[in-house]
Amino acid sequence: MTGKHAAPSGRSARTPGLARARHNGHADRSCPDRQAGQAGQAAGAGAAGPSGRGNGGQAVRDRRAARLSRAAAVRVSPAAAVLASPMATAGLVLIAAMVAFCFGGRLVYHGDLTRVNLLLGNRPPGAGHPLGTDANGIDVLGSLMAGGQLSLEVGSAAGLLAAMIGSAWGAVAGYVGGAVDAIMMRVVDAAVAIPALAALLLLSAIYTPSPAVLVLVIAATSWLSTAHLVRGAALTLRTREYVQAVRLMGGGRARAIVRHIAPNALGVITVNVTLQVADAILALATLSYLGLGVRPPATDWGDMIAGGIRYIYDGYWWEIYPAGIAIIVAVVAFNLLGDGLRDAVDPPSRIR
Repeated sequence: MTGKHAAPSGRSARTPGLARARHNGHADRSCPDRQAGQAGQAAGAGAAGPSGRGNGGQAVRDRRAARLSRAAAVRVSPAAAVLASPMATAGLVLIAAMVAFCFGGRLVYHGDLTRVNLLLGNRPPGAGHPLGTDANGIDVLGSLMAGGQLSLEVGSAAGLLAAMIGSAWGAVAGYVGGAVDAIMMRVVDAAVAIPALAALLLLSAIYTPSPAVLVLVIAATSWLSTAHLVRGAALTLRTREYVQAVRLMGGGRARAIVRHIAPNALGVITVNVTLQVADAILALATLSYLGLGVRPPATDWGDMIAGGIRYIYDGYWWEIYPAGIAIIVAVVAFNLLGDGLRDAVDPPSRIR
């Protein structure tokens, strides 16, 4: 009885071992498939990992491409940006044409602008006088060229001087800040409260008008707006890391202003210079029209209008229109150039 029961127990003892062997064999046969699946998953994870895993990696690449495109737009040279602007190109062409007309025209067209000949007074345009003559018999075309020389010279010099004074004042006030900024800007606000025309008339009446004096007088009343603009730029730039680094390395305020604040505010200053030149041409014409301009035989466009306005009801249009059109063209040209420079020195405006 013991023997009968021993045999089944031996078979039952061997059966689990066989079952485990068969199971292990099946597992071994299925192991390559499982390993291949795991390898595929690992490969997929490795391929997705460097790019940010799926859609996230595509978003990273898109953002990187956008940054590169913005950087490429910023790296466009200002000269190329100006030439690419139709308004700036038109302004440059007009300014170049006016300079060639005023300064180069006198080399080709010769006219006596100092000799008075009343017999030739108020002659209409015709042979020998393409734009006629004024009341003193002086050729209007020659006067237009000579007056343009003085107007462009005084306007450009006054605009540059006003921009230099305003830039220095605004950069110091914005960078130093505190009580110095408050005092300097209160001076600017007090000067802005004085009407510019009244100040021009007062200064012109005190000093004998001459081109140099007119440059100083016009610049003395025109630098205030530049000071406000440059101060605003300096307030922003003084918090930049490279300006803070100058302080940490022991650099002085003058170095920070000259080497970092002023060059980085050059865009604002450049645009403002063109507008200052246009305003200076208008201011000079206003002073000359009111009799506070240069003294004869020198002349400018405002003086020509003042001389011809007395004959406005006589139909002598050639004594008024040429100088008036020249003033309009000059002011529009410098304003167009200013708009183009603004686009060139302000990359975000081009990107938008």
